[in-house]
Amino acid sequence: MTHVIRSRVRAPHASPVMSPVASPVMSPAVSPGVAGAAHRRPRSPVDAESVAVLHRAAEALMDDIAGLTHRLVAALRDKEPAYREAIEADAAEIWHEANRSLRLSVGSLIRPRESREAACRLSWRIGECRAEQGLPLDALLHAFRLGGAMVWQGLVDETTRRRPEDIRLLVHVAADVWSFVDEHCGLVADAYRATERRLARRRQNHQRLTVSALLDGTARIADIPDAATTLGLPEEGCYVVVAATGAGVGGTAEVVGVPPGTRALRHVAEDAEYVVVLLADESAYGDASGAGRELAALAAGLTAPAGVRVGIGSAVTGLAALGEARGLAGTALRACPRDGGVVLLEQHLPAALVVSSSRLGAALAERVLGPLDPLAPADRDLLVGTVRTWLEADGSAQRAGTRLYCHRNTVLNRLRRFEQLTGRSLARPADVVEISLALAAGRLLDI
Repeated sequence: MTHVIRSRVRAPHASPVMSPVASPVMSPAVSPGVAGAAHRRPRSPVDAESVAVLHRAAEALMDDIAGLTHRLVAALRDKEPAYREAIEADAAEIWHEANRSLRLSVGSLIRPRESREAACRLSWRIGECRAEQGLPLDALLHAFRLGGAMVWQGLVDETTRRRPEDIRLLVHVAADVWSFVDEHCGLVADAYRATERRLARRRQNHQRLTVSALLDGTARIADIPDAATTLGLPEEGCYVVVAATGAGVGGTAEVVGVPPGTRALRHVAEDAEYVVVLLADESAYGDASGAGRELAALAAGLTAPAGVRVGIGSAVTGLAALGEARGLAGTALRACPRDGGVVLLEQHLPAALVVSSSRLGAALAERVLGPLDPLAPADRDLLVGTVRTWLEADGSAQRAGTRLYCHRNTVLNRLRRFEQLTGRSLARPADVVEISLALAAGRLLDI
């Protein structure tokens, strides 16, 4: 028997009326054309005859629901690889699921008022269940349409076998039959996507809590393997944490940008934005210095808006060490200038030492720079700025004078005055170390 041509008429998607129940394979609900025709307009003799033909064929199908179920499950196994895996995993469950769905679907053709809501609940539930199981949506919709096609073909075959002349009447309800198949395809797709969004939010929240526990150092050692699986990261990888603070940090938009191809996880806390970056391990470089080179490349490739302070900690091994890595990133962040910039901890260790203990840093600054306090603020800033510039110029009065727009002798005179007031000698290495650290403390701790 040649298949009757499918109508392309689509009905608007319905919404589930009650909480969903068990998940079937295919569950077309009764169409508005069949269920509500009597309420909207007087039924013509042709309509009544067509519905009667539909009911007789559907009742015959209902007597062979088991056979129809076997044929549907076999078709799913042959034509849909995703369902083939599900059938191989639990054939009995799939069969009973398909049987219940077909029974309700065919029953909805006979008793639409009694079956419509149940059919809607079943279709909604199948979308939820299949999304939770990870079955592709395309495969799910294919199963719905395949089930609808088998029901329709069964109606055609039964009508042809009993009264071939009634086929012309059955065609009158073809659009209605296919409309409620399409309606339930829409229902199942809506349920599937809603469940996908809910699962995505759940996964994101779980990932956020996992990263938070790792950064806080509160994750249990026994939970580290599960954390690696959740985050899709190696348990014993080489990691570094980047910390950022400033304008815009803490919102939904990403503030710190990492170089393309970098495997990274972003986490926003109350005080800063953190980025966990996976580096290659030492074996990939041949020696430990390779990690340092990658850190330098990371620092050079980071992007952040003007005014945002970014600190990059030292590399650590393993997810369990991310709490330590966060602390190192925080130290680098405190060593960052107040007007913004990127500080790689390993390149600013003296400053990191100062900010690691603010009390000791403040005491050192007071001890070294305290004698300058009686000066007028402008004079004090002039001397301190000259010494800082001279140190940055590697002790060259000529280069310092160029940067300060003054003669080298002026620089030397200011340096001598600084030495006289502080009792420190810029020619003595030990004094130079103390002066350098004191200047860093004064700048970073705002002393």
